Amino acid sequence: MRWMLIVLSSQKSGRTLARHVKAATISFVPATSYSAEMMDRRAVLTALAGMSTLHPVLAQTREELNIATVEGDMVVTRCAADCSGKRPCVLVLHGNRGPELNPRAYARYADALTAVGIDTYLLRYFTPADSQTLDPKTSTKEERCAYTSRRFGGWARRVSSVATAILARSDASDRIGLLGFSLGGYVAAATAAEDNRIAALAVLYGGMPDDLGSYVKQLPPIIELHGEADRVVPVAKGEALVKLAQSVGANAELVTYAARDHGFDFSDTDPMTADAVRRVTQFFQGRLEGQ
Repeated sequence: MRWMLIVLSSQKSGRTLARHVKAATISFVPATSYSAEMMDRRAVLTALAGMSTLHPVLAQTREELNIATVEGDMVVTRCAADCSGKRPCVLVLHGNRGPELNPRAYARYADALTAVGIDTYLLRYFTPADSQTLDPKTSTKEERCAYTSRRFGGWARRVSSVATAILARSDASDRIGLLGFSLGGYVAAATAAEDNRIAALAVLYGGMPDDLGSYVKQLPPIIELHGEADRVVPVAKGEALVKLAQSVGANAELVTYAARDHGFDFSDTDPMTADAVRRVTQFFQGRLEGQ
């Protein structure tokens, strides 16, 4: 028996109430039972104002690292929390168009996490060969899909190599999480299934690679955030990941967003962006700190 989060909303006021009740099934929480369309003007403005505070500047200390991995060096951007002592950390894995697609979107998560004392590392996990093969200007969708299905194992090993290097740092505690977006979510899930040092996994509009699902024996606690109108990675993929996590004994939560498409949290104006950042930050706080 475990706890399930139930979100109650008021269509008239746009306010939300969260209540925990005991349940024996996975919690499927429809975040946009209080979507922008159902909020009044004041609630929307409040959400947007809150979102603006998530990205006032980049995280306090920012540096570029080159970390040796099993397939050559990887460029990693470190955003450090403004506090002393050993700190938990989160490794961030970008989507298939790389972190350059929307640096501000990734920075929102880095700023929110460092603000609560969690160091954040953005991994550029593609090798030069990956970048060339996955370039939509020189490859077809079918070719890219076939290539990525063969690369999950290699990418997972690269991520684990970085985890090893970071855990060896004098400022790192032994608590490490993964945050993956789209393709990065699949890579994060594949890594967490093989690397038992991963203490928490947050996936946005991703899932578990199809070829790996039947081999998964363990996963850490998971939160999956997914738009119900996602036309790139159907929400069923997120549901399948959560059910897989439950089947191996992990705590898992699925948060769905009505009428939201793939990458909805990259928007600077959608109130659900702030909701996603808040949920991810609180998830890692609960799983990585004070343990």
